[in-house]
Amino acid sequence: MRVHVHPDRCIGAGLCVMSAPAVFDQNDDSGLVVLLDDSPAGADADHARKIAEHICPSKAIRITGG
Repeated sequence: MRVHVHPDRCIGAGLCVMSAPAVFDQNDDSGLVVLLDDSPAGADADHARKIAEHICPSKAIRITGG
């Protein structure tokens, strides 16, 4: 699985960081999403796939692969 982020779509809600903090962070200045791990494994992958991608209000996160 690969995690892709689109910072230009991000509105800085931070829901991704709250749901998968090992995968996502926020830029200290802009508040926009920062990808920490584009190929997470285990629980981090589950959180990114099942939660973060679906709760992002601006659809700035996309998961590809299995």
